[in-house]
Amino acid sequence: MATILIVEDEAVLRETVSYNLKNAGYQVDAVETGEAALKAVKERQPDLVVLDIMLPSIDGFEVCRQIRRTSSIPILILTARDDEIDRVVGLEIGADDYLTKPFSMRELMARVKALLRRREILQEELSGGQPGKSDVIQAGELEIDLGAHRVTVAGQEVNLKPREWDLLVFLARHPGLVCTSDQILQNVWGEDFFGDSRTVAVHVHGLREKLEIPGDGRRHIETVRGVGYRFAV
Repeated sequence: MATILIVEDEAVLRETVSYNLKNAGYQVDAVETGEAALKAVKERQPDLVVLDIMLPSIDGFEVCRQIRRTSSIPILILTARDDEIDRVVGLEIGADDYLTKPFSMRELMARVKALLRRREILQEELSGGQPGKSDVIQAGELEIDLGAHRVTVAGQEVNLKPREWDLLVFLARHPGLVCTSDQILQNVWGEDFFGDSRTVAVHVHGLREKLEIPGDGRRHIETVRGVGYRFAV
């Protein structure tokens, strides 16, 4: 049974979300501040965090940043602003999905289910792999060690966010093939994800900044204008 941490300072919404998640069979912890959220993540290690952006003292963006320093658990952010800047910033700092208020409980449940399912699939893939030569993808100075869940560029380890890792591995497993944004969304974020191509673009941009060697000029992830992205071997 998955444990979900809800971080929401609006009491009515917090209780409503908690009630619906419990009825769906999840274990639920609920807190109302960023400080309490960080403490709960450290002590209880939930399987997923539903995180409001507008929190007193420490806001949701900062909570997300701090969680991502030590944990790869899925984070679904909630925002009262239907603002692209909020959404993009949320994804850039490591959130896995976002939901704009007001939202239906049915939509929330669908996104929670999709994020948990994706996490389960990734854990199964990692536990089933045996470290070895076949688990290493090499492209020039870039090395992706699937067994060790480790990426290095010119011998230097690169720290990737969980979704950046998923995206890189998906593209690297299809070298030379052009993958559309829809294909990437379906395979990396899951078929139940409600985002669009901008989500992929944000993560590709972040990956490029981390993988490219200054002055080298080589791009491991190429853009095929009007079509999608390709991993260059």
